[in-house]
Amino acid sequence: MERIEVEGGERLLGEVVIHGSKNAVLPIMAAAVLNKGMTVIHNCPVIADVEYMSDILRNIGCLVTRDGDTIAIDAYNIDNTEPKESLFTKLRASVLLMGALLGRCGEAVIPYPGGCKIGMRPIDLHILALKTLGADVKELDYGISARRIKLSGNVITFSKRSVGATQNAVLAAVYAEGTTIIKNAATEPEVTSLLKCLNGMGAKINGIGTDTVKITGVKSLHDVVYEVESDRIVAGTYVFAAAITGGNVALRKAPFDRMRSTVYRALQLGCGVRQYKDTLVIEGSTRIKPIDYVRTRTYPGFPTDMQSQLMSVLALADGKSVIREEIFENRFTAVKELVSMGADIRIENNTAEVTGVTALKGTTVTASDLRQGAALVIAGLAADGKTIILNSAYINRGYVDICKDLKGLGAKIRWLKADE
Repeated sequence: MERIEVEGGERLLGEVVIHGSKNAVLPIMAAAVLNKGMTVIHNCPVIADVEYMSDILRNIGCLVTRDGDTIAIDAYNIDNTEPKESLFTKLRASVLLMGALLGRCGEAVIPYPGGCKIGMRPIDLHILALKTLGADVKELDYGISARRIKLSGNVITFSKRSVGATQNAVLAAVYAEGTTIIKNAATEPEVTSLLKCLNGMGAKINGIGTDTVKITGVKSLHDVVYEVESDRIVAGTYVFAAAITGGNVALRKAPFDRMRSTVYRALQLGCGVRQYKDTLVIEGSTRIKPIDYVRTRTYPGFPTDMQSQLMSVLALADGKSVIREEIFENRFTAVKELVSMGADIRIENNTAEVTGVTALKGTTVTASDLRQGAALVIAGLAADGKTIILNSAYINRGYVDICKDLKGLGAKIRWLKADE
């Protein structure tokens, strides 16, 4: 089993460059299906989830090539609207192929998507959106069948904000006849990136960055070259790594405007924060302050993808903190592992009470999802002795090379293969 080994106690110092956003690039890769030509994506991270999506696109007929951090997708010849089930079980974002294939080919049979097991992530809002546009959608034992004679613009009103459902609705509406209005649309930066890229292809989308999006259907799209923004969650992870080690870390290409809620939490922890040009500097404190209350929210609130990492830091705070998880009900998987390291954390329903301890101790822990795995790495940076994180392959889904990045900042960390 692949694993990460961390020897705690080193103060992180130096500079790290933040790579492209996982959550932004995957929807754009799905959007490439709508273009009967070439989509070129710069700043595309070399991570497992991108490779999974590339495999799915190849399976439906796309030609996908990579040169460094650039991916080129030629979707001229889509010859398969029923991709292999085995490819979908690895990736939640694969569900976005439903809207893209429906818009491009008029049909799609999509296996139920996989991804990290962080709680119920139903696709009822995705189905609602497609049905509202006129698609015939049926739930099968193994997935979803969507077909259309004609997609027509309509008003889609979501009962709650959903990033994936908003993206799927937009992908299906690009070629729909007439005008589609999405109310209570998600406003996350990853949605904004998708809409900007689609407009670069020739789509007609207004209301970008707001909760009301208007799509006027078009007949065709054209080739595009698009550069993905830096990953706000990776940057946030390194913010908290600096905080827990009392480090001084410069994050180059950090998307400061997209991560204000995370930076605010760093200030609450007692960190110093400076920004200049494209660099964010985090200066950790020798005393980590507790945070009375923090809850996860949709953007621009504090992201659920940063909750586990913050919990690791608060485990060493000088006092009691409360975290309320309002996005996913199974996002406290880090608790059991942190407690095994000596943390004092109590859970009641969707709320965690974290009482800071003077030290964490290194031990063997197990990653069970991407962000929880990153949180365990953060905890290991500050723990006494050696921490071994099993199932570390989860972390590859969202971080190009977390060990290389942290080692470059002075951490004693290494990735061990299954036979080592």
